[in-house]
Amino acid sequence: MKRTITAAFIALALSAGSAWADPSGSYNVEGANPGGEGAYKGTAVVSKNGDTFQVVWKIGEQTYTGTAIGNDDFLAVGYDAGGGSPGIAAFARKGSGWEGVWTYFGKDKIGVEKWSAE
Repeated sequence: MKRTITAAFIALALSAGSAWADPSGSYNVEGANPGGEGAYKGTAVVSKNGDTFQVVWKIGEQTYTGTAIGNDDFLAVGYDAGGGSPGIAAFARKGSGWEGVWTYFGKDKIGVEKWSAE
């Protein structure tokens, strides 16, 4: 039963993808690293890429690139932090921006991040 419900939800989400609102835009980023290991600021740009979105963060001198699925209410992002450190992030719409959490694969602490429209 659980598998059938999950499959039905995925099918519905995939078929509705083209009707979802578009979260594309440029954002100012403020975040905190996992475990309270320091704050950071930068930018994020979300661009439509077929049925998915490309997310490019510029934090200091570093650039991080990810692929997201979602709509104007949520984004789930898999990203490459370089040096064999893939990660995952989940964001929810908050006003004209986004709030979310992120981590690197295999780690046990999360960071937080807020995006505000530029």
